[in-house]
Amino acid sequence: MREIVFAGKIQRMKRIIVFAILLLTLLSGCSSPAPGETPTPAPDLPSPTEGSAGGDGIPARTATPVPAPSPTLVPLERAQYTLTVTLDYARKFVDVEQTIRYPNHSGEALNDLVLAVEPNLWVNCFSLSELEIDDTPVGAYTLDSQRLTVDLPQPLPAGATLTLALKYSLSLPEIAPTDPNLQRPRIFGYSTRQINLTNWYPFIVPYEAGAGWILHDPWYYGEHLVYEAADYEVNLRFADPDSAPVVAASGFVESSGEWTRYTLEKGRTFALSASPEFQVVSGTVGEVTVFSYYLPLNEKPARAVLQASIRAVQAYERAFGAYPHKTLSAVQGDFNDGMEYSAFYFLPRDFYNLYDGTPQNYLTFVAVHETSHQWWFEQVANDQALEPWLDESLATYSEHIFYEELDPALIPWWWAYRVDFYQPEGWVDIPVYEGGGFRPYTDAVYLRGAHFLEDLRQRIGDEAFFAFLQDYLSRESGRIATPDDFFRILRQHTDADFSDIVGTYFQTPH
Repeated sequence: MREIVFAGKIQRMKRIIVFAILLLTLLSGCSSPAPGETPTPAPDLPSPTEGSAGGDGIPARTATPVPAPSPTLVPLERAQYTLTVTLDYARKFVDVEQTIRYPNHSGEALNDLVLAVEPNLWVNCFSLSELEIDDTPVGAYTLDSQRLTVDLPQPLPAGATLTLALKYSLSLPEIAPTDPNLQRPRIFGYSTRQINLTNWYPFIVPYEAGAGWILHDPWYYGEHLVYEAADYEVNLRFADPDSAPVVAASGFVESSGEWTRYTLEKGRTFALSASPEFQVVSGTVGEVTVFSYYLPLNEKPARAVLQASIRAVQAYERAFGAYPHKTLSAVQGDFNDGMEYSAFYFLPRDFYNLYDGTPQNYLTFVAVHETSHQWWFEQVANDQALEPWLDESLATYSEHIFYEELDPALIPWWWAYRVDFYQPEGWVDIPVYEGGGFRPYTDAVYLRGAHFLEDLRQRIGDEAFFAFLQDYLSRESGRIATPDDFFRILRQHTDADFSDIVGTYFQTPH
């Protein structure tokens, strides 16, 4: 999900005016602040553990040698990404050595590999210096926009594995409100207060037997990338260790010092954000540590984000199934955009400014929306360009489930403020390319999608509805689900006829 807001500090009494401005200026995102409401006192939520840069939850710095790849990340059933990264924070420059151990589970012999290289969308950002397959230099490859095609010296049989090694550097672009290449706000790059590495390394895109490699074109709103589940080891150091910033990352920290190792298993994508200004509060949910990273003067909303994330993990584990990772990091972006990644999500800067001390605001329900993507995107993936409803409708309706547990009396407010204020229209199952603009796309996929799931739940009943969601998660975890998977599993949990509901919301029969 992407959330964009108009910059500036806005008082609650002015939200109706702000909303009108937002409708004219938003280029990407899920939604924007709606008119004000009568706040209610925030209910008691789990108390976070306090921390700051170098405090609770942040490992102490001790000298360690250059790390060797961890032996725990060698499962052949998933690709394994190992990255050794030197970040020059002052120069906004990154040097990377990367290996990808890739098992061919396509069922076909492969003549080439296709990788997404998102940094190459920006001029003079990505520079590839070495490319090898199984220790042999690659003879032929093409890099065109975001697409790197590597010709294999001989076909890779089904079931076989190869190792692709790359050396490259990134000269990071400055984060701008609207990117001239994509005509949309973006996250990747640097601002005056942070560096963000998102979709920053080349990764092998999914291969569909009979159809080929899946790499869609970028679009003005929504997401276009599709990710296989993979295992990650990222070894990070700074060119100037004495002025190293605080880092928020997708992975679990296993060591520190000159090099810090992060590991992530069965993840879709590895993201990190670094800032010398970051402060952090943290708390736990069972064995999961939740972090809320924030920039100065935002402690109160950062605590609210932490509490909402903790409460959301609890609610979603009960409703859907277990959270998949050891950590979850919520990060305030120095920009007005938000996005989910594996065990990590960004929230827009101005949602912190708009926080009013209650759970009835965008900061809270967008935080729990992004948290839910750890189930719908991270565990059960989908084609985000062609079938975005499969994660975004579920993530939006997950907000409803969160508020049900937090305070059922808030449900009418949530429908009115979050969903029905926009009078959403349109087919739920449109691709991003057919959305007709940010607002119509969001109304259809996110908001009408939430109505579809509510109507479905009312028709089949709570027992069947939640049994279906749990089974869908269990059976599709680690896979890239399709609408056929969704409806096939759904029909195994109910004999109710819901064809009229599908006909109301979907342009394609199911």
